[in-house]
Amino acid sequence: MPIKKRVLCAHRLRKVPPQFSWVDQRLVRQRYIHRCDPPAWALYLVLVTVADAEGLSYYSDQSLERMLRLDHAGLSAARAQLCQHGLVAYKPPLYQVLALEDSPPSTPPAQNAQRTGQSLSLKEVLHQIFEKGDQP
Repeated sequence: MPIKKRVLCAHRLRKVPPQFSWVDQRLVRQRYIHRCDPPAWALYLVLVTVADAEGLSYYSDQSLERMLRLDHAGLSAARAQLCQHGLVAYKPPLYQVLALEDSPPSTPPAQNAQRTGQSLSLKEVLHQIFEKGDQP
């Protein structure tokens, strides 16, 4: 039996804020969420929150490092993940949160177990199978 939804707190219903900001549900539905580490998602949340209608914002590395409690290497790695997966573009000092593609970019394939001599977990094997199954 499906869960019947009901408003739990009517006086606190969300409304579109006067400033432009949102988080696209396709981040979960199209499994983008599995492609980056938590620090990258923390950076993404900040960028989505502060971006204008064109997705643009600018914060210094120092400000973002303080805000997210990351060192410089951690911020750089988070930013690189977001850029690599087509979620943001970055040209100092500007960030642009990008529109999500209809189909997310594929993740690099896991290393072949025979070639590296390493075994894969069941999770990794299933992930490879389903990733290949999603492609035309």
